[in-house]
Amino acid sequence: MSSFNKVILMGNLTRDPELKYTPKGTAVAKFGLAVNRVWRTETGEKKEEVTFVDVDVFGKTAESVSQYMRKGSPLFLEGRLKLDSWEDKQTGQKRSKLGVVADKVQFLGGGQKQDKEPEPTSKIDPNDDPGAKKPVKVTEEDDVPF
Repeated sequence: MSSFNKVILMGNLTRDPELKYTPKGTAVAKFGLAVNRVWRTETGEKKEEVTFVDVDVFGKTAESVSQYMRKGSPLFLEGRLKLDSWEDKQTGQKRSKLGVVADKVQFLGGGQKQDKEPEPTSKIDPNDDPGAKKPVKVTEEDDVPF
């Protein structure tokens, strides 16, 4: 029987990432992710549901997440589901928790470096929109690659 285990999530961190290292030196970052779902009922009432997911990420990606992301930061990730099982030491009952192991992570903005870099000293013209598309002048002498 075939199986497929792929998770794609976008949400906000519920806590600062916790960075640790395995005995072999592999970085592991653990954090929580809140994923919101908003919909309207048949009567038009707006409803919201929040799902909280525990996420683990490894290697250089773990170090980057730990350095740049903080509680509340938006994040997009791809990964797989992982079921952790253990026996509760106090009650002796079997326990389990479903989490996500992230393979790919994309920062969506709002991240802060742990050690802030100094602000640039150059002034930005408020009339100059850096996101605006500027016209490009192409002459017959230019070598166009298409």
